[in-house]
Parts: sequence; C-alpha cells; structure tokens
Amino acid sequence: MQHLDDSTRTELEAAAFRRLLRHLDEHKEVQNIELMILADFCRNCLSKWLVAAAEERGATLDYEAAREYVYGMPYGEWKTLYQAEATPEQQAAFEARQAAKQENGQ
Repeated sequence: MQHLDDSTRTELEAAAFRRLLRHLDEHKEVQNIELMILADFCRNCLSKWLVAAAEERGATLDYEAAREYVYGMPYGEWKTLYQAEATPEQQAAFEARQAAKQENGQ
C-alpha cells in the first residue's frame, strides 16, 4: 500500500474498518470474550480505540457514543439482546490469555 497517497490509504482503511463493523454486526453470536481469547480485542476495544483516535486528533468522542457506533445500538440494548454469560471454559481461557500476556510483559 506504499504506492497509495495518504488520502486514498485513509479511505481504504476506513472502508475496511466499516466492513469489520458490518461483519461483527452480522455475527452477533460471536461473543466479546471469544474475540478477546482469540484475538485480544473485542467490540469494546474498538470503541476505546475510536475514542483514543479522536483524542489524538483533538476531537471529543464520548465512549458511549463510540460504543453505540461500534455495536449499532446502545450497548445496554445489545448486551440484553445478544450477550451470553461467559462459560467457565471461556472464563478460564480468558484468564489464561491474560496471565500469558503478563508473563510476556504486555
């Protein structure tokens, strides 16, 4: 992508991000804890990254507004409709992932 100008690259990155959000929206059955176990990020992380990106550019973006954008609805509504309780196996896998990160100094 080095041959692209900054504007085109930014447009492509934004389009890919929007596609990622659509993909996550189409797969609401994929739980945040599963994303955290496998990829070390979740929908809430994306929301936090949006807020951080706004701050880096001197803009203000409320975390709850960012979450609503990422989830496609207010977070509380999404949680009620789609979030399942983590299983003991998921919780154990998440804790093992966190412990491994700490051991690696992350």
